[in-house]
Amino acid sequence: MQTPDHYDLILSRCRELFLAKTHDYGTAWRILRLPSVTDQLFIKASRIRTIQETGTQKIADGVDEEFVAIINYCLIALMQLRLPPSAPLDLPTAEVAAAYDRENAQNRELLLAKNHDYGEAWRQMRVSSITDLILMKLHRIKQLEDIGGAALVSESVEGGYRDMLNYAVFALILREEAASPAPRP
Repeated sequence: MQTPDHYDLILSRCRELFLAKTHDYGTAWRILRLPSVTDQLFIKASRIRTIQETGTQKIADGVDEEFVAIINYCLIALMQLRLPPSAPLDLPTAEVAAAYDRENAQNRELLLAKNHDYGEAWRQMRVSSITDLILMKLHRIKQLEDIGGAALVSESVEGGYRDMLNYAVFALILREEAASPAPRP
């Protein structure tokens, strides 16, 4: 499967889960300030790294589910960045779905542009390295949040969320491809 198609498939699954949770919980995530979203992403990425390093886990959700959570939390962060402070905590599902789709579309464009320029170099990476890159991006975002976003030369917080989203997609693609039997000649 080509990267754009695989991206669409993965994001379709993430969207389905996100909207199902929106049905169950409403937009409870709206209460989270961006640093709290960043910390939630850190928890997810740290758990992935722990599982990768130890090879064991004690709760049911696996690495794939955590990468999906990273994707959805990144999209939550991107949606929160666009919402005015006066936006209500409870948003209609249709409005949330439209916002999710807008952020996803922007992210897809970024992924395709970077894939063009980098030649899909991520396909040669280890999933553990992708996890490390996500953790590094989180550390950078936390630093930017701690200085009020006043970066001198660094990428924006938004850029960090977008990069982590794409890294999580890459990790899921690599994991799915590794789990699939090789095609026979």
